[in-house]
Amino acid sequence: MKLDKMGELRRSVYCGTLRREDAGKTVTVAGWVQRQRDLGSLIFIDLRDRTGIVQLAFDQDTAPEIFKRAFEIRSEFVLMAKGTVRVRSSINNEIPTGEIEIAVDTLKVLGQSVTPPFEILTDSNANEELRLKYRYLDLRRSNLQNNILTRHRIAKVTRDYFDENGFIEIETPTLIKSTPEGARDYLVPSRVHGGSFFALPQSPQMYKQLLMLSGFDRYMQIARCYRDEDLRADRQPEFTQIDLEMSFVDIEDILALGEGFVKRLFKDVLNVDIPTPLPRLTYTEAMNSYGSDKPDTRFEMKITDISDLVENCGFAVFADTVKNGGTVRAINAKNSASTLTRKEIDKLTETARGIGAKGLAFIRWAEETPNCSFAKFMSENEMNAILERMGASQGDVILIIADKAKVTLPVLGALRLNVAKKLDIIPDTFNFLWITEFPFFEYNEERGNYDAMHHPFTSPLDECIEFLDTAPEKVYAKAYDLVLNGVELSSGSIRISDPELQKKMFTALGLTDKEIEEKFGFLVDAYHFGAPPHGGMGIGLDRIAMIMCGCDSLRDVIAFPKVSNSSELMSGAPSPVDEKQLTELSIAVINNKTE
Repeated sequence: MKLDKMGELRRSVYCGTLRREDAGKTVTVAGWVQRQRDLGSLIFIDLRDRTGIVQLAFDQDTAPEIFKRAFEIRSEFVLMAKGTVRVRSSINNEIPTGEIEIAVDTLKVLGQSVTPPFEILTDSNANEELRLKYRYLDLRRSNLQNNILTRHRIAKVTRDYFDENGFIEIETPTLIKSTPEGARDYLVPSRVHGGSFFALPQSPQMYKQLLMLSGFDRYMQIARCYRDEDLRADRQPEFTQIDLEMSFVDIEDILALGEGFVKRLFKDVLNVDIPTPLPRLTYTEAMNSYGSDKPDTRFEMKITDISDLVENCGFAVFADTVKNGGTVRAINAKNSASTLTRKEIDKLTETARGIGAKGLAFIRWAEETPNCSFAKFMSENEMNAILERMGASQGDVILIIADKAKVTLPVLGALRLNVAKKLDIIPDTFNFLWITEFPFFEYNEERGNYDAMHHPFTSPLDECIEFLDTAPEKVYAKAYDLVLNGVELSSGSIRISDPELQKKMFTALGLTDKEIEEKFGFLVDAYHFGAPPHGGMGIGLDRIAMIMCGCDSLRDVIAFPKVSNSSELMSGAPSPVDEKQLTELSIAVINNKTE
């Protein structure tokens, strides 16, 4: 088929915007063919663009050459059509444009298509790998287009909100010095400085702090960031962060600004009212109640400590755990006995073992008398005390883990989510909360020392500074995370602005003077020229878009995502490069490994 030129024809409206009140208007639309239906004397074409679908109609009143052209049209052809909007004789209530159609008098075929590897449907059952290989076709699906459009609106509201609150958007470098930030850097070799490398930023952390020293007291940026780490549903090697920093503020100022942002964002994009102020939990409270520092609070099933009830019981697993400094804790899955059969509990036991537990004890109260995996070791009073503490009644299942707190709590936290999904008790709501007062250090049993839980510029709570040298376990940070439905959206902190305290912190983290100078020398020097108190946060735009769009994976809100091995199936990246490029960069590849 010979392709047409647009000529003087120009699109006047988008397909999905036409309604009954447009009847009688002459319009020009453009887009892709969803399908063509040949009914003999009638031909209908569903034309699709990013706003929706409209029906093109060809009948006995259509010019013969136009009717013949319509007969030859196939799916995914690119068309431009001009005609008159009219009310349809057969209404389609499934689409917004279902009351009207366009009686076409001018038809141009601007592009032909071979048969696509999969049908362009909203609910495509095509293999994801195939869809990612042909991502440009996958992106024609209306649900993905709506996700990308929602992401666009998120970015627009973000810029508007922070501009209205006095923030200045400043771009920071993409090629930076490699510094430790918790994950592996993506490195970029320098041609000019042979043997030296840039790094792609894991965050604009040091640059935004330097901007505070420069006098830009309110900075924001929708920043591209990169981390070379294993992927999962809510993690990609390159991601987008709503990054901000403020001077002359404390924690309350930053949390208030963050709450105002999510309230504005959800109202403007989804017309959902988020009640503020948002609830808060300290890190310790979150771990004790939910077994996670990013808890999903849309449902109850909190963790309960029963150590005091079993420390002297006849069940050695419980008693010995408490005696050796461990803890015995439990969750109560209400009204779950019919779902959590013995077979299902065995599966949960394997799950618990797979994430670090030695086993899983349970009380399943399906019949009049509870069935307990450790009943023969317990007295009646001890059993009743557990049931009372757990608020149990017939129909409930109690799951119990005994181990060190660092095992017991996260395992029960994972089981809590697993069981809630099995029971289908998680409501479709948006539950935000702040997690505050994170521990500053985490004990590394393998090395026998304390590691930092945050970047080295995070300020400790004022009342904890005295313990930096003597009792690191007592030091808590001026750090805070924003959590939504069990997903960490944001992490932030008040930064250290005192050069002496910053040096003390580097020392506490085990850095030598040489390492400090090599990795952070320019920032340390800057702090001697008057540093204002400042703090900030970074909000994951990809993750917030994922939740707002109701998706399970970041891939559904990113135009061209990577797969689990960090490759892009469509373009074939990463790929080998020729020897000339490697020579220019002073790099050799030996046995498929770069040296």
